Order: sequence, then structure tokens, then C-alpha cells
Amino acid sequence: MFENIKSAFEKRYKEQPILVASPGRINLIGEHTDYNKGFVLPASIDKYIVSALSRSDKEFSRVYSLDMDEEVDIDLQNLTKQEAGSWKNYVLGVINELHKKDKKPANFNLVFGGNIPIGAGLSSSAALENSVVFGLNKLFELGLSKEEMVLISMKAEHNFAGVKCGIMDQFSSMNGKAGHAFFLDCKDLSYEQIPIQLDDYQLVLINTNVKHKLADSAYNKRKGECIEGLAILQNKFPQLHSLRDADIEQLNVLKEEMPSFIYNRCLYVIEENERVKAAKTAIENKQWQIFGQLLFASHHGLQYLYEVSCEELDFLVEQAKDDEAVIGSRMMGGGFGGCTLNLIRNNGVREFTNGIAKEYYQQFNQSVAIYPVHISEGTRIVLT
Repeated sequence: MFENIKSAFEKRYKEQPILVASPGRINLIGEHTDYNKGFVLPASIDKYIVSALSRSDKEFSRVYSLDMDEEVDIDLQNLTKQEAGSWKNYVLGVINELHKKDKKPANFNLVFGGNIPIGAGLSSSAALENSVVFGLNKLFELGLSKEEMVLISMKAEHNFAGVKCGIMDQFSSMNGKAGHAFFLDCKDLSYEQIPIQLDDYQLVLINTNVKHKLADSAYNKRKGECIEGLAILQNKFPQLHSLRDADIEQLNVLKEEMPSFIYNRCLYVIEENERVKAAKTAIENKQWQIFGQLLFASHHGLQYLYEVSCEELDFLVEQAKDDEAVIGSRMMGGGFGGCTLNLIRNNGVREFTNGIAKEYYQQFNQSVAIYPVHISEGTRIVLT
């Protein structure tokens, strides 16, 4: 893949590029807690967006998506949002945020591509944003720290792509370390690197290959519902700055003052934060059965309290519960499609994945995609 992107760049622009690899991410547990300033447990994986970049002496910048076979010319002095959902907004958003920090790159050429499945909840957008800001920072010696680049990528997604994401995706893609997950506090970005030695187990993603129309709108809606719940809590407990600061006892005091669905959203977030902390301890002690049960419990909360699952995801998790080789499974990502994350005994991976692929096709007349994943390094230069 790296060589293909380098070759495509050289063929298109007749120059030698720098090459930046930026990984996708999995989130072991801690879904929808990041924008509530809570805890998450992500890790970068061995699937990448790769960007090739060079300076340009043209009067505009040019960006080409190898996978989409689409190119856009960019006037750096006149940045205009593209149609909703376009990959171009992620690139434009990064440039826009650089301008806000008075970090203004000159014109450049860029070719990117990758093997992160789109719409699978593996943060291909964050990987693209990180690859662009990291490459421009290197190419034009902008002097940005990794923390600054992470914030630029997140704000690009907010302001140009229109998704009010938390910071987890960009952070874990930028800062990943092979063989480690991050126990990340989204309140202040403090973190611990947690070694993961799976020994007799393997992490496997199963992609439903569906993305329901609710996915994008529901993400922003859930964020608004959490804000509404926090406001009700703050009337009684003004010391609370986010749902991360609340506990179940405080929530139950105000249960009758909240719509039931607002109560459920808040309850899920509070319980999920506790699961993340418990999962950290389980990983550190190699208590994989406990960790697996936390994954199942997380999915139950996402399905019934936060209501961001879907029929296809629930089917995969229920099938996983019935297989002795699978000790934990849950939906991962924003919801309404994408992947389940599964922790499976090594000697049962093939039989389980072959079986569930057949069962899923019989149920939905749709094929799954199966990705064993390994924890990788974060965003980095792979060629200068």
C-alpha cells in the first residue's frame, strides 16, 4: 500500500514526496464517553491512511484521493466547504484550523489512500485528518506539537465535517504505541499506556457492512441529550462540570425530573465510565474473562440505554454470546452499523468467524467482513 501511494504521487506530480502513515483505531471500551469528558480505552491498529505530500510552486494546492479517484484544487486563501459527507471537508478543515492558529502552509500536492474500511467505526476520518496535519507540519516546519495537531484534527471534524466528535479518535490515532492501549482521561488528556498481552486470545472485528441513515444525525443528537441531562443535574448539583463528574446516586435524586430517555442516556455514560476503569484493572491483571463480561455489559448499555445499536449489530453480539470461544463482544463506534469488537480464543477464531459469516448472510442477505487486528504505532513519517 505504501509503495502504491508513493508511485501514484510520483506519476501524478513528478516529484518525490514525504510519506505519512496514520492508523485507524479501535476502542476497547468507553463508547460515547469522550465528549462527556469521561474515560476511554482506545488503541491504534494496523490499518492506515497513508498520505504522500510535497511542496508545490503552483498557485493552488491539489489533493487526490487514490481510492475514490477524485481530485480537488484548493485555493488556500478561499476555503469553501464541500457537500456533506465529502472527504474533501476533512482536508479543508485541517487547513482552516491551521489558518486560525496563524500556521499557514504554502501550496502543496497530496495523494492519499488506505485500507481502513469506510463507515466501519475505525476512524478513517481522524486518520486522514492526522495524516494531513502531520504531513503539513513536517513539510512546512510549522512547529506544532502532537497535542496541538490532535486538537486541529478534532476541530476540523467539528467545523468543516459537521460531526461534533470527542477527542478520542484523533488522540489515539496520533499517539498510538504498539502493544499498548491508552487509558485516556478526556477531561484533561492525561493518560496511561497500558500494555496488552493477549496470550491465548485475539481481537477480531466483524463489520456488518451497513450504516443506517440515523448514524450521523443520532451522534449529534445523543451529545445534545447528554448536555440536557447535565443541565438538569447542575440545577441540584452545581459542582458538576460534566456527566463524568456525576454518580448514580445523584442521577437517581433527579430521576423524576428527567424524561426517561434523558435519564437512560446519563445512566449509560456513568456506568460506562465505571466499566472503563474496571476494564483497565482487568487488562493489567490479565483477567480476560472479566474483561469480556465488561464488553458484553457495554453493548447491553449501548443497545437499551443509549439506543445507538441496530438489528445487525445485536445479532452479531447475540451469536457471540452463544459461542464458548468468544469471551466478550460489543458494538464499537458511533452506532447504527459498523463493527463489533470480539475477544476470541485463538483456537476458536476460524470456526466462529466462518460460522457467523454464514449465519449473518442467511439472516440479512448481506456479507460481513472480518478483520483480525493488531495494535500498532501511531501517526508517523515512513518516508522522507
